[in-house]
Amino acid sequence: MKRVAIITGASSGMGREFARAAAKRGLADEIWAVARRADRLAQLQAELPVPVRPLVLDLGDPASVDAVEALLQAEHPAVTLLVNAAGFAKFGCWDDLTRAEADGMMEVNMRALVDLTAAALPFVPRGGRVLQVASCAAFQPLPGLNLYAATKAFVLRYTRALRWELWGRGIRMTAVCPGWVSTEFNQVARATASGSNTVRHTPLSIPPAAVVRAAFAANTLDLPVASCLPTTFVQRLGTKLFPDWVSMGCWQLLRRL
Repeated sequence: MKRVAIITGASSGMGREFARAAAKRGLADEIWAVARRADRLAQLQAELPVPVRPLVLDLGDPASVDAVEALLQAEHPAVTLLVNAAGFAKFGCWDDLTRAEADGMMEVNMRALVDLTAAALPFVPRGGRVLQVASCAAFQPLPGLNLYAATKAFVLRYTRALRWELWGRGIRMTAVCPGWVSTEFNQVARATASGSNTVRHTPLSIPPAAVVRAAFAANTLDLPVASCLPTTFVQRLGTKLFPDWVSMGCWQLLRRL
């Protein structure tokens, strides 16, 4: 049976790094790379030493998951790795975001992730891996980044509960919760229709390759959450020890620096 890795957001950033790591680690016979940009997927296809099937799809459209599900039903592969790395973000308060921007975040970050996970799980064998890319923004409410943080809190809670539902199947599932990552994602997130500037800087950014290494290490240990950095682990611990108003107050200061 053919082993495949399904990786969303594979045209750039962490998705691209996950594809590189999957190929290097020999986790699949073929990588199904899902993203909107055909030219970037073609570059990835030429770069990797394993076959790459480019799936040019916009996960903001529910029909995209239908296309992946139809492919799974037709080929019946063993999905040895599923990485939901596709993400959509717009920084801003509630009145900074258009309805399209708000809906886009909810569609890609939540609905598409849930739909694709449900479509792929029947094909994930014992020993398979599932990595759901969330964020350290999931640990607490974040004014000025409110909706994005809420979608990532959804991913974190969904993943942790789903692990229990899959108990006994031998599937390792991890929510990946890094801090700022040095990709084009941050620049895109700042480009809102209103031109809002609720997050001025992204300090302590780390390269996507470091996040991917930490994610695979945590998943190998079957940990529910990969914090990826000591600072994000401290943040995670702090949100368990202190009430939300403390973390929100600290964030209100930090985001204005």
